[in-house]
Amino acid sequence: MERSGIFSGDDPFQIARDWLAEAEASEINDPNAVALATVDDGGMPNVRMVLLKDITDAGFWFYTNYDSAKGREIAACPKAAMVLHWKSMRRQLRVRGEVVREDGPEADAYYASRSLKSRLGAWASRQSQPLESRAKLMAEVARVTSRKGPNPPRPPFWGGFRIVPFEIEFWADGAFRLHDRFVWRRQAVESAWKVQRLSP
Repeated sequence: MERSGIFSGDDPFQIARDWLAEAEASEINDPNAVALATVDDGGMPNVRMVLLKDITDAGFWFYTNYDSAKGREIAACPKAAMVLHWKSMRRQLRVRGEVVREDGPEADAYYASRSLKSRLGAWASRQSQPLESRAKLMAEVARVTSRKGPNPPRPPFWGGFRIVPFEIEFWADGAFRLHDRFVWRRQAVESAWKVQRLSP
């Protein structure tokens, strides 16, 4: 199958990394912002923006509070989809797959790399739970700051998730809405990828 230019290559993870690197040079804000879709226990879809922190050959990584709505939904149904849309580049990247919880050394290292205020905020926020007021939240931040000090450990309820993709789609805008779309699919992690061009 003919694939050239921005679609060329034999490794979809590397193509994704290349596209993200290009976006980091041109997008004004948060080139790694993704819309993450999960489903609740009733099968109702849910979507929100999160920040993609890494693309490795093992998958697409992000971090969150495990007790948040998305954390609970992933625990109940460990499958998800995400899309990155880069308006300035007129491209998007879609991913679907299974989700693996990552609360080991990678999560520790990423948590340690965050600003102190972000690390303390992770302790203070009961993400997705009702909040009486912002003042209550800030009081909890102050309380956590006095208890945890300048080098708080990673909370046990906060860490990483990795989407292991079985489908990755690369989309680029085309004239007259005749877009270019290529989808990579595999049956299992150990299976070879198959690539198809899709109609726009």
